[in-house]
Amino acid sequence: MSTEPITLEILANHVGVITLDHQSSRNSLSLAMLQELEQRLLEAEQHPAIHVLIIRAKGPAFSAGHNLKEIQQAFGDQKQHQALFDQCSKVMQQVVNLDLPVIAEVSGVATAAGCQLVASCDLAVAAESARFATPGVNIGLFCSTPMVALSRVVSPKHALEMLLTGEMISATQAVAMGLINHAVDNSALADFTVALAEKIASKSPATLKLGKHAFYQQLNMPLAEAYRYTGQVMVDNLTQADAMEGIDAFIAKRPAQWQAKQ
Repeated sequence: MSTEPITLEILANHVGVITLDHQSSRNSLSLAMLQELEQRLLEAEQHPAIHVLIIRAKGPAFSAGHNLKEIQQAFGDQKQHQALFDQCSKVMQQVVNLDLPVIAEVSGVATAAGCQLVASCDLAVAAESARFATPGVNIGLFCSTPMVALSRVVSPKHALEMLLTGEMISATQAVAMGLINHAVDNSALADFTVALAEKIASKSPATLKLGKHAFYQQLNMPLAEAYRYTGQVMVDNLTQADAMEGIDAFIAKRPAQWQAKQ
């Protein structure tokens, strides 16, 4: 196990990888882990060589959610509990608002806040053996904050079934529900995820940034407002050098040469 609970490495073809490696706690999202994750996300966003980011984990758990021992030790200290959930909410929103597309690579179980992290990522790929749950209801602590991310990527009835029963679902079920994009053979997981990341990273970094932010902005707008907003986004997009280059390259039948990440 690494001496660092969370590491950042840079692969070829503009792909970055954040790895959770605190296996003794099943990669639970303690306050310290969440603070560390915030820093690694910021470093990845600011690194000029990273255009797409993968979040993966070592050990049998992608993340078991919050550290219940930490929560138990803070019983009676609402400020400590508030600090934990505020930091968690901050990190989940950071993932959504990051300038980079973020892919969750899930090789084990992802429960509670761990499932929340998967749902917060832009895309998710899991091993066929992976499992997902929001099991707080089983211990008298409803998964209210994981519900925010979960209810934005799956239907209300699917989300409520997970939240009300606390039962594990398979990777195949998670694909059908829309929680993850792909379930692949365990041995192929890393290669599949990196290939997906490289495919996305081959596009213009400026366009990826613009498109990701526009996607989340328009999601909750009324239809007419969404079209007005995205129409202006396209007008603005056409003023960017990469859009001009991409259209020129397409017409000339040559590879496009994208500008460096800004």
